[in-house]
Amino acid sequence: MIIFDCDGVLVDSEILSCGTDAAMMTEAGYPITAETLISRFIGWPKPDIWAAIAQERGEPWPDGLFERAIAVLMKRIETELEPVDGVAGALAQLPGKSAVASSASRKKLDLSLKRCDLFDHFAPHIFSTEQVARGKPAPDVFLFAAAQCGAVPENCLVVEDSVAGITAARAAGMTVIGFTGGQHSYPGHAERLEQAGAVSVVAHMRDLPEHVRTLRSSASD
Repeated sequence: MIIFDCDGVLVDSEILSCGTDAAMMTEAGYPITAETLISRFIGWPKPDIWAAIAQERGEPWPDGLFERAIAVLMKRIETELEPVDGVAGALAQLPGKSAVASSASRKKLDLSLKRCDLFDHFAPHIFSTEQVARGKPAPDVFLFAAAQCGAVPENCLVVEDSVAGITAARAAGMTVIGFTGGQHSYPGHAERLEQAGAVSVVAHMRDLPEHVRTLRSSASD
């Protein structure tokens, strides 16, 4: 079974999400760039990101700011979000069951997958951090996805673009392929994913099926 992260792996949303958050945080008097958010926090649940930066700034965010950032992002998803380049072709070449395990809210997850015509490929095997106790880098959402699909964690392959996601998947006992093909990829991205435990790194979705075949062939030897 293959379990995909969503943001930055299936849909090219990290650049929208981090750009929106950076703009809102800067407006509230804490200047920060999208690049900083990407390099430090991709893969984390959004409430955890905002909480961590509020702690750094030493005071809570203004009332309603987080909710406004979510609303702005949802509007951007409806009009701007695109699938990751090559993802439809890659999915068509991957046999067997696949699922999504994401740090996103279920509402955002469903909207993003539907906007990019990917929802029907994965439904009903779509799982959100909202359904478990802890978000990535804890393994909960990956273990939950495997259990719901009747899969043994050790037999699951995960595709992830973040250190937090790879850490979570490895803690769940799963093998992980890193992915750096989103618009948010940054210098040193591949190296950080390998250091976190990715067995290989894919720079474009067209290469994913071959990486999967190679891993499965090695496992069967």
